[in-house]
Amino acid sequence: MSMQSSADKSVLGTWRTPLVILVCGCLIGALGFGPRAALGLFLTPMSSAFQWGREVFALALAIQVIVWGTAQPFVGAIADRFGTMRVLSAGAVLYCAGLLLMAYSTTPGMLNFSAGVLTGLGIAGSSFTVVIAAFSKLMPPHMRSLAFGAGTAAGSFGQFLFSPLAVAFIDHLGWQHALVAFGIITLLVIPCALALRTAPMDMKAKPGAVSQQSLLQALAEAFGHRSYVLLVLGFFTCGFQLLFITVHLPAYLVDRGLSADAGAWTLGAIGLFNIIGSITAGWLGDRMPKRYILSIIYLARSLAVIAFISLPVTAVSAIVFGAVMGLLWLSTVPPTSALVALMFGTRWMATLFGFAFFSHQVGGFLGVWLGGILFERTGSYNVVWWLSVLFGVLSAVINLPIVEKPIVRAEAAPVAA
Repeated sequence: MSMQSSADKSVLGTWRTPLVILVCGCLIGALGFGPRAALGLFLTPMSSAFQWGREVFALALAIQVIVWGTAQPFVGAIADRFGTMRVLSAGAVLYCAGLLLMAYSTTPGMLNFSAGVLTGLGIAGSSFTVVIAAFSKLMPPHMRSLAFGAGTAAGSFGQFLFSPLAVAFIDHLGWQHALVAFGIITLLVIPCALALRTAPMDMKAKPGAVSQQSLLQALAEAFGHRSYVLLVLGFFTCGFQLLFITVHLPAYLVDRGLSADAGAWTLGAIGLFNIIGSITAGWLGDRMPKRYILSIIYLARSLAVIAFISLPVTAVSAIVFGAVMGLLWLSTVPPTSALVALMFGTRWMATLFGFAFFSHQVGGFLGVWLGGILFERTGSYNVVWWLSVLFGVLSAVINLPIVEKPIVRAEAAPVAA
């Protein structure tokens, strides 16, 4: 740990100030999350071009979600052990390759590999989850919670930016060239990653030091801790709700007689208002119990969904729904990541948050996949909407018993002579 601190200190004293780290991390968050958040806008043109049912596109993105989630703990462990910059750069290359190949995928199998496997691996390596872990190690402690909120908000700004950009690219370039353009844009993550470089982990720490904790010890400690398990279970709902809406809301609005532009602007509203929601959640995380923030968010999401599906769907109601959901969208991430850092420290932050994010992505996989399957079988998204309401209520309850204290480690106790 001391080796990492001394290695980074000289660099941070020159050009890698906290502001530079924050700005570059936020840019990566926007570039990593933006194109992925806009992929739902490609459902209709790609399905029409190849005469696919919606379940084909939905399955590919569901595979992306589960690959992203499954890879995230391993990517986090690599970033924790060997440093952040290499992971972000490799992720950007895979992300670009996945989008480029997706543009020329003519069969469901090719789409599953490109949009699903390759893009999922790329997002895992270049997403805001890696950025947040880097923030936990590089930012001053008093700035961490706010930095978590800003990094999360940047992902939402990417959604706000790339959703209308996707519509414009599709209209003027066609959906294939739009995907190619998005792929090239993701490579901008690489130069930004220079500012988030973390030193490789010092594996020769002094005996008895907390920093000597191995990966297996960290995992056993975390999964044996009731509060961490509750946090992970609650995060499942976040993925289910968010990814179902991201992928299927544009098509749901078209089914209700609205234009494709309505879907784009609704997703854009979600991204815009989540900037406010995420920063606010990060700010509140230093001022009130984080478990209460999470419970309020999950309950409020359920109420917003009930109101949206119970009232007539219009362009105005869709955008209002987008704005409300935006305030609650990724605002779960700052308190969730802050709780992980509070309970276990920052040594294995990327790994432990990665496992929480895996739960998020399992929920997302089910939300995306069930959305496509149940629509094809019933002609409606109603079942999935009500499942999202149920899960929201359950997660609001699950987060309440979480204990917000650093874990007490046995090795920290004095050793008897």
